[in-house]
Amino acid sequence: MRQAIRSGQGSSASLRALCLATTVILSVSAAGAAQATSPTGAERPVQSDAAQGPKSDGPKSDGQLQQALDSTLPQPAPAIDRPSTATTPDTAPAVPGNSGDGNIPDGPSEIIRDMSALPAPVKKMRDQLIEAAASGDVERLRALVGTGANQTLVMNSDGDDPVDTLKTFSGDPDGQEILAIMIDILSTGAARFDAGKPDEVYVWPYFVAKNVESLTPPERVDLLRIVTAGDLIGMQENGNYNFYRIGITPNGQWKFLTGGD
Repeated sequence: MRQAIRSGQGSSASLRALCLATTVILSVSAAGAAQATSPTGAERPVQSDAAQGPKSDGPKSDGQLQQALDSTLPQPAPAIDRPSTATTPDTAPAVPGNSGDGNIPDGPSEIIRDMSALPAPVKKMRDQLIEAAASGDVERLRALVGTGANQTLVMNSDGDDPVDTLKTFSGDPDGQEILAIMIDILSTGAARFDAGKPDEVYVWPYFVAKNVESLTPPERVDLLRIVTAGDLIGMQENGNYNFYRIGITPNGQWKFLTGGD
């Protein structure tokens, strides 16, 4: 009887030991699974010691901590060395006129981009020409062409009526194409020739005072507002601007409207 009890006690002890060992194994397995699995259930990659970085040797000082933090943060790219923005002067020296137009002096010239810098009579005539052209009625120009020795020269014609002559060079019977061209031309800068001399004249567009081959990109855009790219190529081959131009004297007389070489 005692022997049976001992035998039963031995079996119970063995069973308890087996259960305890199983519990320990399951606990260890669960802990390992928790470390290898993210909260969403995805497996976490096991990092090597090299990937984890060097182990800390102990607490860092504030300076060391900031240095370590700076080394891990993305650093800003170096600033771009941009050229300073320079304003274009209202007037700039230009080469002597090379348009081939006998109405334009060949002497020194300057380019005027600020129309408020024009003499009052010149500015007034320019404004009147733009206003008349914008009306769409070519007859509005008749009051501006002058008479006698002060009559506007149109396309080097000796005709008695400058306005009728102007209409014959327009692609439409009403002369509105020429009116549009006049507005485009007068919207650019002007070239001032022979300043202070008897033949002084303000000429639009300012390209008459430049070699077309030397135009800057912005100046080329200015020119392409008036002519086509094909026209520009032809001008570059000849070296000079050969489209329409308008001249106004310092006292406000509309002196000429010419075109061609």
